[in-house]
Amino acid sequence: MKLAGMASNRGRNLLHIADRAPGGAEFSVIVTNDADAPVLAAAAERDIPTEVVERDADELREAHEERVLDALEGYDFDLVTLDGYMRVLTGTFRDATPTTLNVHPSLLPSFPGADAHEQVLDADVSVTGATVHVVTEAVDEGPVVTQEPVAVYEDDDVASLKERVLHDAEFKAYPRAVKWFAEGEAELVGDEVAVTADAAAELPLRRIEGADRTADLRYGENPHQDAAVYGDASCEEPSVVAAEQLNEGAKALSYNNYNDADGALSLIKEFERPAAAAIKHTNPAGCATADTLAEAYADALATDPMSAFGGIVSLNRTCDEETAELIVDSFKEVVVAPGYTDDALDVLTAQENLRVLDVGGDELGPDVVSETYTDQSLVGGRLVQERDTWAPEPDDLEVVTEAEPTEAQIETMCFSWRVLKHVMSNGIVLAKDTETVGVGMGQVSRVDAVRLAAMKAEEHAEDKGPEGSVMASDAFFPFPDAVEEAAKAGVDAIVQPGGSNNDEAVIETANEHGIAMAFTGNRTFRHS
Repeated sequence: MKLAGMASNRGRNLLHIADRAPGGAEFSVIVTNDADAPVLAAAAERDIPTEVVERDADELREAHEERVLDALEGYDFDLVTLDGYMRVLTGTFRDATPTTLNVHPSLLPSFPGADAHEQVLDADVSVTGATVHVVTEAVDEGPVVTQEPVAVYEDDDVASLKERVLHDAEFKAYPRAVKWFAEGEAELVGDEVAVTADAAAELPLRRIEGADRTADLRYGENPHQDAAVYGDASCEEPSVVAAEQLNEGAKALSYNNYNDADGALSLIKEFERPAAAAIKHTNPAGCATADTLAEAYADALATDPMSAFGGIVSLNRTCDEETAELIVDSFKEVVVAPGYTDDALDVLTAQENLRVLDVGGDELGPDVVSETYTDQSLVGGRLVQERDTWAPEPDDLEVVTEAEPTEAQIETMCFSWRVLKHVMSNGIVLAKDTETVGVGMGQVSRVDAVRLAAMKAEEHAEDKGPEGSVMASDAFFPFPDAVEEAAKAGVDAIVQPGGSNNDEAVIETANEHGIAMAFTGNRTFRHS
């Protein structure tokens, strides 16, 4: 679908729609009635054509609209979208154009007009929101397409409420409405809007949080479970939900693919250097950073190539041909990256069952993380928590043993902790330099996690081993037995949170074996 946008100022809703392209909709042109409107420069950055048609002081509204129509004449568009276009459109314009939509910053019919936020605050209501409606001759009274609620807080002022309504309501509702029109699931029928997409279902299209169903899945974790994917149109962080699947005709992602790919993507966002990871059942089978992406992938895969078979590969740089050739050397389910060279795509898309996901951008790292909270469904409610974005820097580490870790070991401690954050608890990571050599995950006993990581490094890793490695533990050691097992495996240094009643005995055991140990002061449990 082709769009014509009209704005008088910044046009942030139009730009958000342009960046998200809901339902594949694209702007053919953006028109403004102010030659100084900031939307002009922003549209130019996105290669969107623009037109300026200012209204003369004594010019009739209809005459001005005729000139706007003249400016639009050379552009192909199926829908007109307004965003802060501070002019009432008469029948002269509306009769000559397709359906015109506008977004209003309240839940119409409540609080119409230009001062909606002031009205909301004066009325002392607890909920406001945004309404996308069809433009008619009556201001803010056209047929409603969709709405999105937003809470009003006691300490809100106009500025804070305006920003929240924009980001949490308008940025969700407007792309949703455009998507419905683009996909033929909404249309203007007479004086009403018919929305077939919004019908009730066991897996509803919309939830009260504002998430929208983006895909139906064949089933959930198991074939007897129904499932769907819900997306947040306001999310700016690169995500699997919003990723483009580049190999047309390949089978769609499954519930488990989404879950694993999300975990894989979250892991490689931890690193500023080129990074690669192989994920199986949401746990890292291996992870590494290196000077090149291909080296990082080779090091990650070598940690546990047997477990990586049939898994998910994630990369934080544009995938090149060399890396692609390494990936297809063994069976993988999904590759996730912020882009692919043409040669890499040729290699990857030649694999019939490999799904290739592009999350956009050129590089992924800690700076792209924008979602600050995570939630998990429970029967009867949800768990919500702040996202675990913390990882130690060298100055955060407290050395507690007689042996001092080397600079290289400190670097490995910091690397391994970032990997450990994405390992199911109880979790242990063995690493050398900036690559994993063994991962022990999801054990009910911490000492068993140590044994598993050492076994993986000894038996499954290629040209690696536990000797001389750094061990990271996601929580403190309740007893010295885990340190004893680490010493048997040849571990030279340990990083752990500290804080156990038995810290003194654990440190003494490390000293007996000449192992350097540092405390982080924070744990990093991952239970889901």
